[in-house]
Amino acid sequence: MRVPTRGRISGLTKAALICAALAVAGCTAEGDVETVSGMTPKASAYLTSALDVMEKHSLVTADVDWPKVRRNAVARARKAQTPAETYGAIRQALRDLDDRHSTFFDPQEASQALNAPADGLMLPEGRHLAGAIGYLALPPVPSDRVAAPYVRAARSTVSALDEQGTCGWVIDMRSNSGGDMWGPLAAVGPILGDGTVGEAVYADGEKAPWAIENGTPRQYIDEWGSAPSLARPMPPVAVLTSRRTASAAEAVTIAFQGRPNTRTFGQPTAGVPTANAPYQLSDGALVILTVAREADRNGHLYNGPITPDVNVPITHGHDQVLTTATDWLGTQDGCRKAP
Repeated sequence: MRVPTRGRISGLTKAALICAALAVAGCTAEGDVETVSGMTPKASAYLTSALDVMEKHSLVTADVDWPKVRRNAVARARKAQTPAETYGAIRQALRDLDDRHSTFFDPQEASQALNAPADGLMLPEGRHLAGAIGYLALPPVPSDRVAAPYVRAARSTVSALDEQGTCGWVIDMRSNSGGDMWGPLAAVGPILGDGTVGEAVYADGEKAPWAIENGTPRQYIDEWGSAPSLARPMPPVAVLTSRRTASAAEAVTIAFQGRPNTRTFGQPTAGVPTANAPYQLSDGALVILTVAREADRNGHLYNGPITPDVNVPITHGHDQVLTTATDWLGTQDGCRKAP
């Protein structure tokens, strides 16, 4: 879950799920939600704060029947004595938004997410394939807070493969189920190329570009530094996707859309190409809210699963997706075998 930089919401920088500056809710005056028999004013005010955040910031706010959502939430929490007893109503209200991406973390879940250690972090893996093709698999990374070793490992692998005379690249996103988008973008930055590679588009029409500069997302240059450049700039690229490719991984896939000499292979993605922002409630719980759609470098907005250019069925015992991708790369300039 992540939020690309936009004026009043900063990009994910220092905490596992803090894709935006935490908007501390819970200060709404008590009584904004009509207190029904059995609900305490404290529980009522807490529920109000969560619903206010949803209505103000949700990507789909214009399409939601908010009076109905609020009535239903109050009815579900009608016996709540404490903020914690409204959690179920808040979770259901987020489901009622039907954006397929918003969720809720109670204080314990939020603390675990925000303080997740780097231990156990899966690092990108690469190898040289036949035909001078480089292969880089990008697993999920939970946040930019722990992404530095991920970025270093990817850059080291890319540089080592590039030194072997790599003519084209396979970027495997099939096992990436989401998390942080900026670490993976920095990992493939030298291959992806500099410039604006996509953008987040908010409900009010405001856009937050995803800019790559010297192989690094612009807002992370000071933190991660510039990436080593490739011996062969803008090589052909095959991006592999699956139904597990979700959220942040879909953003990375979108960043490759419209890039010259690039094709996608595999199965359609999970279908949540949207950006989330966390909003902190008074007890430390987080409303993780979908706030933006995503568009590629040509301005095309994505809604639902991203269909690959070449749909390749899953086969047992043989990676037909990889084979199909490398066969295509072998036909591209620089990788084409001499007759």
